[in-house]
Amino acid sequence: MIGKHEVVVQNNRVQYKFAIRRNLTILRGDSATGKSTLIDLIAQYGRDGENSGVSLRCDKTCVVLTSDLWQLRLSTIKDSIVFIDEDNSFASTKEFAENAKNSDNYYVIVMRESLPTLPYSVDEIYTLKNKTKGYGQIKRLYTSFRRIYEKEALNKPNQKPDLVIVEDSNSGFQFFRQVFDEWKIPCISANGKSNIFAEIEKTPIGTTVLIIADGAAFGPEIEKTLAQRRKRNIILFLPESFEWLILSSELFSDTQTKEMLQNPENAIESSAFFSWERFFTKYLTDKTKDTYLHYGKRELNPVYLQDHEKAAIMKGFPE
Repeated sequence: MIGKHEVVVQNNRVQYKFAIRRNLTILRGDSATGKSTLIDLIAQYGRDGENSGVSLRCDKTCVVLTSDLWQLRLSTIKDSIVFIDEDNSFASTKEFAENAKNSDNYYVIVMRESLPTLPYSVDEIYTLKNKTKGYGQIKRLYTSFRRIYEKEALNKPNQKPDLVIVEDSNSGFQFFRQVFDEWKIPCISANGKSNIFAEIEKTPIGTTVLIIADGAAFGPEIEKTLAQRRKRNIILFLPESFEWLILSSELFSDTQTKEMLQNPENAIESSAFFSWERFFTKYLTDKTKDTYLHYGKRELNPVYLQDHEKAAIMKGFPE
């Protein structure tokens, strides 16, 4: 599946209206905020259609997946938006991750805990935003999705870090290490996003730490990373990926790339790319093949460390 898909679900008491643009969307919130009601309405519509008293509008089929023979059921679901409520523990298993990866569906998962087996974006973690309209006894609750983590709010500008921890251990780390070496700031690799928390804990209490990671897949780590703000000054720089940062620079000004970056969901087939950062790597690698900017994931082309190219990429850094 590709593209952005709007979903409108309602009955005579409540309306949910939201858009899904990636293959993995996480919905969080406290009890009694309406998450399970959303799943119930979609399930009712799936069983009884319009006779359920529920109206559902979407250009894709919306289905609810439960624990009952979930693997068998999922194998028959194609090109659909699949909703999973939080009482279905299979959503946190490696088996589910593998099945989801090999499908062409989008998934909306209600879950209060992080899901480390799934590479979901920081941008796609939501809670419900409610608004009541009406008069007297005749009222309807209008509900939409509200993003929990705005990337801009994660940055604390004008603060010099004591240490920089980079998720990447390949080309991205090689680039950032040179940049921060020039600024006399230590820069280390965590060798993977799941190791970032452990690296933070090694730093003294009160340390200012800048985390650079692929926002496209950092969702499972965001909560425990921010929890470290009780003891340390944590700053996060979460571009989609290092490759996205390069593509967003003035080094690439062609119309095709600009249009792709404006609406990546229209170019990224979910069955081919479980997480967006893999798409950006392939796009950049293909785009620069046989050019002076040829890109390799393992080893950074030294041209990206030249003054002009480096400055162009660094324009994407937050202030």
